[in-house]
Amino acid sequence: MITFNNFPHIETERYLMRSIEISDANAVFHYFSKDEVTKYYDLDTFTDVDEAIQLIENWQKRFVSNAGIRWGIATKDENKIIGSCGYHCWEKEHFKAEVGFEVTPEYWQQGVMAEVLPHVIQYGFEEMGLFRIEALYDPENTASKKTLEKAGFIYEGTLRKSSFEKGRFCDASVCSILKDEYKKYE
Repeated sequence: MITFNNFPHIETERYLMRSIEISDANAVFHYFSKDEVTKYYDLDTFTDVDEAIQLIENWQKRFVSNAGIRWGIATKDENKIIGSCGYHCWEKEHFKAEVGFEVTPEYWQQGVMAEVLPHVIQYGFEEMGLFRIEALYDPENTASKKTLEKAGFIYEGTLRKSSFEKGRFCDASVCSILKDEYKKYE
């Protein structure tokens, strides 16, 4: 079982996956202040950069307490955060965690998650000792569904009205990938 010491950095062809720092707050605020980003997210649209700072601090605390990890997705040319991806709801005793992600709209439809997510999956299985990685998404969020399917996730079903978000009950579709289904991305 992994214990986080130093934040692991991952490099893909176009992106650097690194820790998200308070100095990245304006970039995080930029995309979380857009309704189209938070539409399917369990956060309200940000109205103040302090909300981005609080979110970053929560991600940092989760890492320090060994409860999860969230990478910032940064462009190689500017090292600017354009989204994030990582694990939460890490149930170590069950060798599973939930993966989540978002990307700023300026980078939608450019294959960001198709490039980044396989590395996050690989890290989960090979470094964190996971056997199951799951994802929950709004059934109406077809972009997330397609991204997850492309990465090898298998749809398992929909949890009806399983959470209360933004003043209403919401369905959540569940999909997963198991270690023995995963193929190394090389």
